[in-house]
Amino acid sequence: MRPADVPLADDLEKKLLSLIKQRPMLGVNSKKRLDTLILQIIDSIRRIKYVAVIRDKTQGQIYTNPGSEYFDPLRAASWHNQQGNYDEAFWLVFLLTHFGKNKSSKWSLTRGVYAGLSNKVVWSWENICSDFQAFLKWLHKSQDELKALGSFGNHRKYQSLDAFKYSGTGSAIGSYISWVGPKHSHRQLVKRMQSKTDSPKALFKLFYDSMNNVMSFGRMAKFDYLTMIGKLHLAPIEPDSFYMEGATGPKTGAKLLFFGNKNVHVSTAELNDLVKQLDSHLKLYFGMQVLEDSLCNWQKSPEKYVHFIG
Repeated sequence: MRPADVPLADDLEKKLLSLIKQRPMLGVNSKKRLDTLILQIIDSIRRIKYVAVIRDKTQGQIYTNPGSEYFDPLRAASWHNQQGNYDEAFWLVFLLTHFGKNKSSKWSLTRGVYAGLSNKVVWSWENICSDFQAFLKWLHKSQDELKALGSFGNHRKYQSLDAFKYSGTGSAIGSYISWVGPKHSHRQLVKRMQSKTDSPKALFKLFYDSMNNVMSFGRMAKFDYLTMIGKLHLAPIEPDSFYMEGATGPKTGAKLLFFGNKNVHVSTAELNDLVKQLDSHLKLYFGMQVLEDSLCNWQKSPEKYVHFIG
């Protein structure tokens, strides 16, 4: 543990022990397990705060150029937001979520698609909305070149680059464009949602539920996309839940934490209530994402801390 993290670790331990007195958590019935959980929570907090650092730091325009080896879609999204290029910032978050960051090839696939394989046509939000059919034709003929650049990220490894199949990248992007709306304005999309509620957590749920028609975006992709939108301050949203329906690792982690058994039969509603109580007690920035990430990692090795990347 880093020396700077000791006060945070002490605070987390104090809060967890306080909650355990009110409601036993059978999965942390030893100091070793409690310490391991705390270390995973700290790792998750650090990953989430990293985005806030990117958001608040003045970014260089070089990160926005897909022709440059320095291209980084997260930093590029932050730069565009800082410049008032609202739509492009959202679009880059969608791309980085859809393709994911591969351990070996990093952002190469995102970069290749966004750059149009350096064919002088950057598939910016404006360009792709102006001529989506041209993009589909380009994607169809460019699949082999794109596959040679790199692969989808680990959480997206079953996705397809296909331009025309129901579950392919073409359908995902087309359905995303439709989700934003006929005027292709993310700002208007956010305003439409805000007209229904001004609560950051209720607004997150509205966004989450509205994305059901975005192809290839299941629970994890929607959650990752929207939490990134919130952390970059593109929309005033914060997760109200980590949406256990369809989850594996995080749900298993919650079962282990509260009942000491990964295979216990318990309703999703009860687990959600328990996690919300924990979130309310810990009071962490983007607490539901912290818990989604840390419980998923903790359940893989509950008695011995392992540092997981991503």
